[in-house]
Amino acid sequence: MTTEGSGPAWVPGRRLGVDVGTVRVGLALSDATGMLASPLETVRRAKDQRDLDHLAELVVTHEVVEVVVGLPKHLSGASGASARDASAYAEALASRIGNVPVHLVDERLSTVTAASHLRAGGIDARHQRSVIDQAAAVVILQSHLDERRRTGPDLRGRHS
Repeated sequence: MTTEGSGPAWVPGRRLGVDVGTVRVGLALSDATGMLASPLETVRRAKDQRDLDHLAELVVTHEVVEVVVGLPKHLSGASGASARDASAYAEALASRIGNVPVHLVDERLSTVTAASHLRAGGIDARHQRSVIDQAAAVVILQSHLDERRRTGPDLRGRHS
């Protein structure tokens, strides 16, 4: 498992974006070119970790080449309980999906950005609850895709 700014060169294929919450996990999936993130689904977290098993199945079903998990840091950059929970979730997922890399990426304000996008799209606060987690996962994944495109893959096998 790696943090943003490290990892292998860009590999073509779908990416799975994950917004970890205490009750729900929002998921987004990129297209095969890695250009565009779209909402996939929202999964309820389960004490027996069935949610992680479901994510592992999605990785196989969609032939995912990379998983991007949002790391919710405080505005100061410090990590709190939510960041520790997201890290633990990412590690548990990584243990289920073999060689598919799992990256933790800074997701400060992703939910705020997602809510703003939903409002701009005409979805009021009462109706956002069912899709906010997916929208946050889209923000996390799209930010990662845009950053990788901006910095470009390092052809020697490192991330720039």
